[in-house]
Amino acid sequence: MVTVDTNVVVRFLTRDDEDQYRAAKAVFSRYRVFIPDTVLLETEWVLRYAYAFPKKVIGDALIKLLGLSNVQVRNAAMVAEAIAWQSQGLDFADALHLAAGQDHQAFLTFDKDMIKRATGLARCAVRLPAAH
Repeated sequence: MVTVDTNVVVRFLTRDDEDQYRAAKAVFSRYRVFIPDTVLLETEWVLRYAYAFPKKVIGDALIKLLGLSNVQVRNAAMVAEAIAWQSQGLDFADALHLAAGQDHQAFLTFDKDMIKRATGLARCAVRLPAAH
């Protein structure tokens, strides 16, 4: 198994550099590939900000990528949940953070928009920290 960096994933998904795309495709064709959560997070950010891809296109691309039989992530259920929540309006980073922390009592954030969008999605409460 090999672990890939964000630039390998981005080249594979965008095919914007033909030589690097071929090398990335070879990696995904020849190896079992592990993609760290941090690489997924950065990949989404790069595709959204550097490439201006719409959230739906990014979500669909990540679903296809993670659907490859030789691709693994640390917690597939958590990542799938984050992708689903992103499609429901959460920022992908927020969705990934929430999915990772939802087994706890609460997810605390000052981001009122996230609270509004995330309410009812996770098993934990999403709320502001209490001031004392």
